[in-house]
Amino acid sequence: MSTKPKQQLAEYIQNVIQLTDEQLDLVLSYFKPVRHARNELLLNIGQVNRYMNFIEEGCVRFYFVRDDGQDTTRHIAFENQFATGLASFISQRPSMEALQAMEDTSLLRISRDDFYHLLDVIPTWEKFFRSYLEYAYMNNLSIYQREIMKDAADRYRELLSNNPEVVKRLPNKIVASYLNMSPETLSRLKSKNK
Repeated sequence: MSTKPKQQLAEYIQNVIQLTDEQLDLVLSYFKPVRHARNELLLNIGQVNRYMNFIEEGCVRFYFVRDDGQDTTRHIAFENQFATGLASFISQRPSMEALQAMEDTSLLRISRDDFYHLLDVIPTWEKFFRSYLEYAYMNNLSIYQREIMKDAADRYRELLSNNPEVVKRLPNKIVASYLNMSPETLSRLKSKNK
């Protein structure tokens, strides 16, 4: 973990927008450290999401539960990424998905009220939010296209190429859920790709 408090977040923000030192200090002052133990829920289905989270250390998965009771992993976020149930954060309606720490996880989180306050007082913060919304849209489109256009083997190879940390750090059950396949199919694919 970074030795300077909030340094990872500061660098992330500065890679997206230009802020004065005073503006950056103000933004960082609103982000508060929070720790979640492995398997702890940050947000449960049906809760209203009131926080945007930046991962300093650890992993967060986003999942929903299908009608048959099976959970499906929609997204996985690691260090130096935001992990937010964005639809509920924006709409302030109950979340259709849960966010779960997959490892002991250290977050910096900002409340929705404080986030929107920054939109009012720092004009370039809107560019930061727009960038995050664009990323979220492109990520969701990529997930949809992966499900529609690729078979199981292609989905697994793409994951190994684009985000091998998922396979290295998470249990097979979660990886299979993320790739929308059975754990048995994933095991076969793993043995073929050794």
